[in-house]
Amino acid sequence: MVYELDEIKKIRKRFGLTQFELAKKALVSQSLIAKIESRRIDPTFTKVKKIFDVLDELKNKNELKAEDIMTKKLIYVNADDNITSAINKMRKHEISQLPVFNKNNVVGLVSETIILDSISGNKAEKIKTLTIKDIMQDCPPIVSKKTSTGIISDLLKQYPIVLVAEEGKPKGVITKSDMLRTIYKG
Repeated sequence: MVYELDEIKKIRKRFGLTQFELAKKALVSQSLIAKIESRRIDPTFTKVKKIFDVLDELKNKNELKAEDIMTKKLIYVNADDNITSAINKMRKHEISQLPVFNKNNVVGLVSETIILDSISGNKAEKIKTLTIKDIMQDCPPIVSKKTSTGIISDLLKQYPIVLVAEEGKPKGVITKSDMLRTIYKG
């Protein structure tokens, strides 16, 4: 992450570190930290890089990962299932979107909105014959279990769900609701 020199003090305090503790971790002097924070010195690149590396390490260590917030019970539909099957699963589990699988591979996404759009554009008889693969959208993003919540949050601004995989196999799902529950847990 790219920081500004002015941010060092704020970030240091957020992690509950004294100038001495930060200096020790970054292998620089405490007086250098004090001078940087008070804007009395223009430090060298290498010294600043050491400090920023420590701040990054602390940030990454303290940040939750995908495996910490994902819902492990993966509810999905098969591409060959009919629309009614998806609707029933959504109602039963009180969710609004489902990943679509075809032989253990994620191939798409179906949501309440997608289903409503397909219903409004078709006659009742035709809807009964439509399968999920006829209406599904592209596959949602898939991340590793170690992906930071910052990245997941950015993805959830563009997609309704993010799948979490380990060794290529889906292990969980993260929704906006999961993110909010994590934020307001404490």
